[in-house]
This record gives sequence, C-alpha cells and structure tokens, in this order.
Amino acid sequence: MSKHNNSATSRLKQDYLRLKKDPIPYVVAEPLPSNILEWHYVVSGPENSLYEGGYYHGKLLFPAEFPFKPPSIYMITPNGRFKPNTRLCLSISDFHPDSWNPAWSVSTILTGLLSFMLEKSPTLGSIETTDHEKRCLAEQSLKFNLGDKIFNELFPDIATKIQKEIELKKAAVELATKSSLPTILSTDSGNNPLPFLGDRRVGRVDYPGLLANVVVIAGFTLFAFIVKHVLKSLSID
Repeated sequence: MSKHNNSATSRLKQDYLRLKKDPIPYVVAEPLPSNILEWHYVVSGPENSLYEGGYYHGKLLFPAEFPFKPPSIYMITPNGRFKPNTRLCLSISDFHPDSWNPAWSVSTILTGLLSFMLEKSPTLGSIETTDHEKRCLAEQSLKFNLGDKIFNELFPDIATKIQKEIELKKAAVELATKSSLPTILSTDSGNNPLPFLGDRRVGRVDYPGLLANVVVIAGFTLFAFIVKHVLKSLSID
C-alpha cells in the first residue's frame, strides 16, 4: 500500500468515527467493506422540501491522495435535481481541486451536497425539472432504491423502513378503494340498489348505506392520519 493510500485510509477511518459520533441531519453514509475509498450515502428528503418522503442514494469516490485532493460526487437515485450517475460539479468535488480545503471532512462534503441539492443554482450535472416532477420522483425513489443491491447491503435499516412505508401506503390505497358511492333504492325495480350517480328515476335514499359510507370515509381519514404520523416517525428514526 502506498504512502498516499495509507494517508487516505487513516483519514477516512477518522471521518467515519466522527460521522457516527455526530450524525448529519438527513444524511447517512457508509464505505464499501471492500474499498474504503468508495463511500455510499443516502439523503432523506427534508420536511417541507420538494424531496420530502424521498430517499436519494449516491456515492463518493475518494482519490488515494485524499484529503489533499477532493472526491468525485455522484447521485444514483433519480431525483429531479441532478442527473443520475453523473459527476457533479460542486466546490467540494474534484471539479474544483483549486478550491478544495484538506481540512474538509466527509461530513463537510455531505452537508454541502445536501445544501446545494435544496437550492436551484445550475451546475454541470444538474437538471431542470418541475416541482411536480420532483415530488413524483420522491415517491418513486422508494421502490427504485429497493432494487439496488448495494443500497440494501449498506443500508438495511433504511431498506426495511422503506418497505414498511410502501406497505402502509398500499394498505391506505386498498382501504380507499373499499369506500363506495352512496346508493338509492329505486321504487320501480324491486328496491335493487343503483349507483348514486344522478339517476333521475324516482327513488328513496338508502340512508343506512349512506351512513355506512360516511363511516368508511371517516375511517379512511383517520387511517390516513395514522399513516402520515407513522411515516413521519419512521423518518425521524
């Protein structure tokens, strides 16, 4: 192992311990067990941002000369802010070696990345998308990440959390589909229930059925509230 490699390995081990002791809000990171020069990170979309509810997987590739030279930065999960699997031009990346400060740590890099992600400033590797597209990609990021082997191996707790979120949302959708429209009982067809869709035939309202629908809708509203609370708790954890 070269002198540079020894230096980089030693420094990255120190940064890893600091990162575990003082975690960064919304970001976690792990090096590959087989190569400490390759780190993977996950950004959890901050509350009240266009990325809320999303999980964004990316990687940092450190040179053997680290910390004297900066890393390459990539984001893998489609996000609407950066082009996936593309080197990002940031002041903390290898696009700007002249502005790099050897005192900057992995925590500094990830904090800067999150800050720039929440901005709208263009750079090499960034893309323009609508707010709606970013929110849709946040929703889609859950299943996308579960299909990534490295993501599941390095971040099993987040993968489990995502799976729970998907199951809760699926349950909410299924409950919503069970709620039906109010019905009327036709006076001229043997009281066969008809969809309450503006049928102009004379009939009487099926009040028990209507009440049942109200109860179902109220139950769904309560369930949706509980799901939202659980998802927020999962994000905090």
